[in-house]
Amino acid sequence: MDTLAYLDPRSGRTWPLETPRWCGDQQEPLLLTDLPGLAPADIDRGTRSLWRYRAALPPLDGAPISMGEGCTPLVERRFGGATALLKCEWFMPTGSFKDRGASVMLSLLRAQGIQAVLEDSSGNGGAAVAAYAAAGGMRAKIMVPASTSPAKTVQSRATGAEIVLVPGSRQDCADAAMQEAANTFYASHNWHPFFLQGTKTLAYELWEDLGFRAPDNVIVPCGAGSNVLGCGIGFAELLRAGQIDHMPRIFAAQPANCAPIAREFLDLDAVAAQPTIAEGTAIAQPIRSRECIGVLRLSQGGAVMLSEAEIGQACLDLARCGVYVEPTCAQAAAAFARLLAAGTITAGETTVVVLTGTGLKSTQRVAELLGVAL
Repeated sequence: MDTLAYLDPRSGRTWPLETPRWCGDQQEPLLLTDLPGLAPADIDRGTRSLWRYRAALPPLDGAPISMGEGCTPLVERRFGGATALLKCEWFMPTGSFKDRGASVMLSLLRAQGIQAVLEDSSGNGGAAVAAYAAAGGMRAKIMVPASTSPAKTVQSRATGAEIVLVPGSRQDCADAAMQEAANTFYASHNWHPFFLQGTKTLAYELWEDLGFRAPDNVIVPCGAGSNVLGCGIGFAELLRAGQIDHMPRIFAAQPANCAPIAREFLDLDAVAAQPTIAEGTAIAQPIRSRECIGVLRLSQGGAVMLSEAEIGQACLDLARCGVYVEPTCAQAAAAFARLLAAGTITAGETTVVVLTGTGLKSTQRVAELLGVAL
């Protein structure tokens, strides 16, 4: 195998993996050079976490920081007139899919000698980084917009993470974090390529769930695009390894109120972002939009923009069949119904709908949908 390295996919430049970094010299977003994938015999079947796919991950000295993340249920439900396979990613220690990325990213960084990390997120990303830092004996500083509801940071605060309130917008917070990165290592779920090595295990898990074959379609909620990219990386590795004979079509679901990746993919004019009930995907300036669109095109998938009403209704429809998720990921189910109605996908195909976060984190939002005062 060629030496694994950090890669700027836009220029082809590489940097050695041994030196910790989160971006290129000019703040380019990085990936890793190609890894070879694995075969069924390489799975560590005695490990009940994403680390069962350790052979497909960058080499790690010592034990990982793991709390049983991954190995989430794949549940059949009829929705929108057909059967979907719901990948229940909220069955993880902090209640969201971001535990995949946090476990792998912080395990690899700790092995490189990093003991303190910086993250900017008031939501699931911050909660995951805070929890896995605590589990790994690392210090975490989480920067959040000062306007953030205190309830949204309770989970991170409980782990012992330092919470820093930043005046201004979400973008102001991200800008402040990049300045603070000069002092504390920036282990951003949006920036660090190790995080995508964690989210790629979703592809491996679906492959194993389905008897070592690829689904026809995978629909994911998309903000910064870590699940789009993770599925793109993971399934491409399996394809190169000869373990699957085709890439599944990957579809990105975004709220119409904030859909920069979908708009660019669909060749629509950019518009200013508006507030959305799908707040976990309200990323107005995703740093890897070009790479996300590349995955959608390479897989012959697509992008769907959902109205606020569609997202809210999908959240309630899922709950009424026993599946309680946050509106952010309910939009993937709404996209499934839309794609079926358009004939883009068919009822006879194997379609996975990725549900990324628990409804327990969105009590206020779901109460508003129900007209219940809290």
